[in-house]
Amino acid sequence: MSNASFRVMLLLLDIIDFFYPHVARRAKRFGITEGMIVVDYGCGPGRYTVNFAALAGEGGEVYALDIHDLAIDTVRKRIARRKLRNVHPILIEGYNSTLSDETADVVCAIDMFFIIKNSAAFLAEIKRIVKRNGILVIDDGHQPRSVTKQKISDSGLWDIFEETSDHLKCRVR
Repeated sequence: MSNASFRVMLLLLDIIDFFYPHVARRAKRFGITEGMIVVDYGCGPGRYTVNFAALAGEGGEVYALDIHDLAIDTVRKRIARRKLRNVHPILIEGYNSTLSDETADVVCAIDMFFIIKNSAAFLAEIKRIVKRNGILVIDDGHQPRSVTKQKISDSGLWDIFEETSDHLKCRVR
């Protein structure tokens, strides 16, 4: 995504969030609790990141990962304004998160799975970084649910254990 496109997207999301503040309500349904380590994979401008930080609390941590430098800059500004000490923005390249094995209690991949070109590699990286009893929360973004479920199934790495109209929750096989 070009820098100009990112800035337009950011403006539109800010307008949407102002008139329809659904992100905080939605984030609460992901099962994040005090003390958890959360990865916001494809964090974009950090709309969910700040909510995840509040849910994880001071005893938890949030890693905000994105491939776009403007996304990481925007997250840094948001966490500085809110004085959040439990958020760690990380600029990544490709599907390499740079996180250690079995880091996360929860990995959230929100509104981004539809743009992933190699879903098998992406899902393998998430499996690597999630704890053995951790979960993946993923939504469809701009693709049909059937496509999302097929990609997850084809990976052979994840079992869907909860499905809502909003998202899927998955565990490592």
